[in-house]
Amino acid sequence: MPTLTWVGKDKVVNHHLDVPFRVLQCESHFDAPDGTPANSTDNRIIHGDNLAALKSLLPEFEGKINCIYIDPPYNTGNESWVYNDAVNDPKIKKWLGQVVGKEGEDLSRHDKWLCMMYPRLKLLHRLLARDGILLISIDENEHSFLELILEELFGASNKLETFVWKKSYGGGSKSKHIVNLHEYIICYSKNISELKPIELPPDDKSLKYYKYTDEKFQERGAFRLQPLATTSMDERPNLRYPLYHNDEEIMPEKQWQWSRDRSEEAQKNNELVFIKRNEKWTVSYKQYLKSTDGKIRGAKPYSIIDGLYTQHGTNEIKLLLGDGKAFSFPKPSELIAYLLSMTDKNAIILDSFAGSGTTAHAVLKLNAQDQGNRRFILIEMEDYADTITAERVRRVMSGYGVGTKQTAGLGGSFDYYTVGAAIFNPDDTLNEAVGVDVIRDYVSYSEGIATEYRTPQNKPDGMTASPSKDWQSYTPYLLGLSPETAWIFYYEADAVTCLDLDFLGTLKFGANKPATAIIYADKCLFNKEFLTKHGIIFKKIPRDITRF
Repeated sequence: MPTLTWVGKDKVVNHHLDVPFRVLQCESHFDAPDGTPANSTDNRIIHGDNLAALKSLLPEFEGKINCIYIDPPYNTGNESWVYNDAVNDPKIKKWLGQVVGKEGEDLSRHDKWLCMMYPRLKLLHRLLARDGILLISIDENEHSFLELILEELFGASNKLETFVWKKSYGGGSKSKHIVNLHEYIICYSKNISELKPIELPPDDKSLKYYKYTDEKFQERGAFRLQPLATTSMDERPNLRYPLYHNDEEIMPEKQWQWSRDRSEEAQKNNELVFIKRNEKWTVSYKQYLKSTDGKIRGAKPYSIIDGLYTQHGTNEIKLLLGDGKAFSFPKPSELIAYLLSMTDKNAIILDSFAGSGTTAHAVLKLNAQDQGNRRFILIEMEDYADTITAERVRRVMSGYGVGTKQTAGLGGSFDYYTVGAAIFNPDDTLNEAVGVDVIRDYVSYSEGIATEYRTPQNKPDGMTASPSKDWQSYTPYLLGLSPETAWIFYYEADAVTCLDLDFLGTLKFGANKPATAIIYADKCLFNKEFLTKHGIIFKKIPRDITRF
């Protein structure tokens, strides 16, 4: 498989491993006003460097994000936008200097862009669920390079499609040679073998064409007629054969869509319709409203997206936020809603280049349309994360506009976060200032404790694995308990903890004692033989205990 090499790649290929886990601080909560419809509530907007924020989402969301949509900088070199669309932002330049070093001074803008994107894509890959999809908007400036690094990170077999989005319906007076009317949306799956069939939900516009009924297939409802013949230029002799009706031989002008066996079986089941006009036969097949399992048929998304233009997005954001806060060339929320309609109604959707918050708008709109409960997580590093990104979401939830342009609120709520302190100090000791709950959550994640087996400190009754409601039947230092393993985090903020006989005597696991206990403490007085004999694994808490 061909791979892409650029200046600085060796410095960033594993940089995501060096990014520290940081605390996501909840700064505020917003609820839509009373009277607005029900919509999803467990949503988040995070203000901070998206690399740090993505890393800090891992303990809670690794492998759980169903759909990722991002609209990263296109690296056009145009620095006059509200959203800086070149990789010359001071924050990015500082990061490149720290990570790539002096070599970064000689990077071309394409090198810089690839250095910026690569570690972020690695973290996005980790966050994506095994049956999840990734969608990335891009134009021709970095399209070819992005395709190559996605193939490297996700695997060529997991590519689903490159959508071509017709972004404009005209213009081009400034173009010297060719008017560009399109961009791309690259779509990858995490694991195509686990991906459910992608299908857009049926809408009123498509359902109205199902205008026939068939008594033989009442359970499948109405149907519409679709031509069996095709004018495809891909000539296949096996699709050119006669069908017989009323003792007449009917040949296609070009060829049929189906094999002979399939067509003859459909004819036997009365699923073909023969119509003769002016001595010419047409053959159609019945496309039923429902599949054989009773599910209403949707439509497959097409690789070319038309009718949803940038101009719509510009008008939308002006109405929402006013001319003074308008972005240049924003995506229309209908475009993002169209893409997200390929997801499950309960999907968790992540956008780590949130910009004006279009993805959140699309999620809320889609939920209102199909009574879904999709949740969004937005990350925005710029200072307008509150005044534009979050403010747009507040207005979408509450309602906006006046008079004939008034738009009702869609409801919902979100929490607003900032990226706080690192969980570890530069010397790899715990930053105990972040608090015991944050530290326990990180250790639970690093141990890979399944969510259903985790427990807050002093409240083991919250564990689904525990049959007891008496938390006093469990040690207060318990992190989690499965049928086979107990995890204990013996930590006190202002004291040295020691794994000894006295502490072992205090351990309680309810009715069932696990075969293995993984115990974190500052010190251990037992030798390896004792630990092995009793199924204990000791792990030292990484903190500086010289201050005690």
